[in-house]
Amino acid sequence: MKQSPRDKKLEEVLRSTQLVAGGFMGSDSRHPIEIIEQDIIALEDLGMTTTRLAERMTELTELATPRLGNWIDCAFGKLRVKSEDYKGKLVCPWSHPGHFDKRITTVEHLETGQQVSWTDLNIHMIAVHGFFEGKDAFFRIEPSEIVSILFEQER
Repeated sequence: MKQSPRDKKLEEVLRSTQLVAGGFMGSDSRHPIEIIEQDIIALEDLGMTTTRLAERMTELTELATPRLGNWIDCAFGKLRVKSEDYKGKLVCPWSHPGHFDKRITTVEHLETGQQVSWTDLNIHMIAVHGFFEGKDAFFRIEPSEIVSILFEQER
């Protein structure tokens, strides 16, 4: 795949460890656009969109934020959620002017014990860029896993 200078720069930033420890790509050798395309297809196969997923992630983060560090049972079926806040901000590797709180939200499915965690930046990258991060990246979110956990009661 011939990369434009802009795509090449984006890939360099995503693979760099300057913005986040370990980078956004993990050990994934695929180009970011290929990762995005494959994850979008996986979401579509599940009947899900990035917009709907990001909205649910945002709702859960907002529910948990007032009670930082404490689990909260939520109205989305058999789930509980908590958020933990860390000092600092994260910037989008696509060079948006916004900064995102260093907050980690974790959701647990009470029956299966499955958990998924994300940052505020993950929500943004999924909603705006369709990017779930590369394989083995610390905050990589597998589309099938997060949909299974957050929307199981609707299936």
